[in-house]
Amino acid sequence: MRGPRAWWQGKSTPAKVETYTRWSFYSFPLIEVATFGLPVLGQVPMPQAGWLFALLAGHGALGALTGARALDWVRDVRDQPLRLMWAFAVLSGTVGIVVCALVGRVGDEETDTALGGMFAGVMVFGIGMVTLGVRRRRSALYLSAGCAAGSAILSLVAGVRASEALAAAIAVLLGTSFFAFTSVFSVWLLKAVYELDAARETRARLAVAEERLRFGRDLHDVIGRSLAVIALKSELAVQLARRERPEAVDQMIEVQRIAQESQREVRDVVRGYREADLGVELAGAQGVLEAAGIVCSVDRADTAGLPGEVQSALAWVVREGTTNVLRHGNAGQCTVVLKVTEGQVVLTVENDGIRAADGHGERTAAGAVAERSAGAGSGLAGLRERLAIVDGTLEAGPVGGEAFRVVARVPLAPEAAPGPVGGSIAVTSAAGAVREVAS
Repeated sequence: MRGPRAWWQGKSTPAKVETYTRWSFYSFPLIEVATFGLPVLGQVPMPQAGWLFALLAGHGALGALTGARALDWVRDVRDQPLRLMWAFAVLSGTVGIVVCALVGRVGDEETDTALGGMFAGVMVFGIGMVTLGVRRRRSALYLSAGCAAGSAILSLVAGVRASEALAAAIAVLLGTSFFAFTSVFSVWLLKAVYELDAARETRARLAVAEERLRFGRDLHDVIGRSLAVIALKSELAVQLARRERPEAVDQMIEVQRIAQESQREVRDVVRGYREADLGVELAGAQGVLEAAGIVCSVDRADTAGLPGEVQSALAWVVREGTTNVLRHGNAGQCTVVLKVTEGQVVLTVENDGIRAADGHGERTAAGAVAERSAGAGSGLAGLRERLAIVDGTLEAGPVGGEAFRVVARVPLAPEAAPGPVGGSIAVTSAAGAVREVAS
């Protein structure tokens, strides 16, 4: 069974902001009842106290429902709850009228003070919940101003002195304006967080699309001209063959040569695309994850002395490991450390974005990595194949229940080992792996 800490860490950043916003507004009805209902229950003579408290509790319950439906509307989960908002506004006004009617008629000055506080609380919390479902900020200001004017009128009708009615109107105006501002700001913040998260995903997809376009342009440049020449020479060979000209054989031999040359060029393009540079990948890690909202810093050591095939294999480890961070984790920090000794190179990729599994089948970071490793040519299985070419090994798994670590080790031949490389590359959130998302 999941604990509160694991439940909270299992949520994405936008989901955490939404949960915090929702439960903040869900707690406001409890604050309303505790702050304004309990004094009424203790000071207003019975039997008025009981039904006033019940009326305030019903107002708070309907307010919580209105806030929940309004936030669903903000998240585009349901339509705007106009009927519920109108019902809640009518209930708020009704409670306010009833409370004003009782001022000066059921008790002493302390009772009137408690009733006045209840009236102000109903107006403030009522307008605050209604403004959650209002799109325009100006409308929220109009609601606050109208509520303050209505409060002044009700106070005068109830026989309150003009100075006290004005003070009540100012108090209601300030309270409702503050609550309305809180509601509008909370809605704006919630939308902004989700829009930023969507923009991050869009940026990653655009980077993938750009890489695909680049690869497509390279292939077009390489084989486009060759295919055009092959088509022309094949047509010429057909015409010569129909005339039984011996030159047709020469043309087909030329077509064969061009086709073989095109195959070689395509292999070179694919090889160049699939060979990754370790230094470039580590440098790109900082920019990509900063765009993803993860703080990162790069402390680069010299990797120029490493053999090309070793650099390529380790660069793919950086790509794949950090792709998993972007795709499956909820990391706030990712560390990539490259250590070079005389006997081997050790690359460690560790992030703190692992998610604990729950009983509802939620995908975990470790589980998602394991799923991807099952596919040949991708995931951890693909990395093991690449590392096997250079006699390397790969270890991957959760660490301490809250982190996921990938460790790649590649032995270096004595003649290939670089001199002492005193340093490490620490990437406090890495990802040069956006291009690998396309594979």
